[in-house]
Amino acid sequence: MTDLTPSPKAVIGPVVLKLVAAAMLSACTASLDWRQMQPEGLQLSAAFPCRPASQARQVHLAGVGAEMILYACTAQDITFAIGSLDLGDPARVGDALLALRAAALANVRGQVRTEVPATVLRMTPHPSARELSFDGRLPDGRSVEEALVVFSRGTRVYQATLVGSKLDAEVVRTFLDALKVIA
Repeated sequence: MTDLTPSPKAVIGPVVLKLVAAAMLSACTASLDWRQMQPEGLQLSAAFPCRPASQARQVHLAGVGAEMILYACTAQDITFAIGSLDLGDPARVGDALLALRAAALANVRGQVRTEVPATVLRMTPHPSARELSFDGRLPDGRSVEEALVVFSRGTRVYQATLVGSKLDAEVVRTFLDALKVIA
């Protein structure tokens, strides 16, 4: 009778390779120190790889003037940012999401690579809630990549963005997947 039990080397070899591969992948983002936080005033939980600075400014969006609260920081030459404002009128949410998308594209003269429906935990479903990636150029002519998600919860709209010369897919997913509306 033939023994079909795999040798320890046949079992351990692939496991070690998987562990080494996982360590190498995590080393790619080792300098990013992700921390979960709840930015004040946003009703949102997010993970930033750096300590974000906050600012508020008046904006005019979808026919409404409102205060937009922004949190942003830069790590590994990537800017991570989240902004939000409350429109006070559910009828304006779709226009606001479209305006945020259009403004982000215009800021870098972007060309969309991918676009899918946004899937942020506890967001209000809306056809204009989108996740995009695009290529563009800064005003000084430098090439950039940008990942963006625009979504809402009730009358509050959100925009989360990563901008850098080259975006790592794992970094993008870590930032965007950590977004959760606090109900």
